[in-house]
Amino acid sequence: MAEPAVPIEAVDDAEAAPAGKSRKKLLVVIIALVVLTGGGAGVWYFTQGGHAAKEAPPQKVPVYLALDTFTVNLQGGEQYLQTDLTLQVADQAQADAIKVHMPRVRSRLLTLLSGKQADELASATDKKKLAQEILAQVKQPFDPNGKPQQVDDVLFTSFVIQ
Repeated sequence: MAEPAVPIEAVDDAEAAPAGKSRKKLLVVIIALVVLTGGGAGVWYFTQGGHAAKEAPPQKVPVYLALDTFTVNLQGGEQYLQTDLTLQVADQAQADAIKVHMPRVRSRLLTLLSGKQADELASATDKKKLAQEILAQVKQPFDPNGKPQQVDDVLFTSFVIQ
């Protein structure tokens, strides 16, 4: 038996309809994959990539060097200063270099401290100024052609004037 004749236009429309729907589905799937891949790459970049590493460099642990107590007569001869100092240095190598030259450091600081008067050391501002002067003395090179020490801060751990 022969199949009934179907007009040519009907055959074309019947075959074109399923092909158009499958192309739309394929296009939606491809777009969804591109969006998901881009989103995943963005998440990776901000959590693992260069962005996170540039934001938070690792913090260095501070190195402290406590000095022995300083006791000096202040100018005027009737009062004295007794203080304990701690230096914050760049690294352990700097602390070791200062330890090796501790007699020179103590001499510099004893000379500086004994040249002060009690009224020059009374306020918090005066103590900050003294800390800067101590910092300058400690940073001076130990050798004539040497490099200055890398000292970041001077901390008073005790400060008594009597």
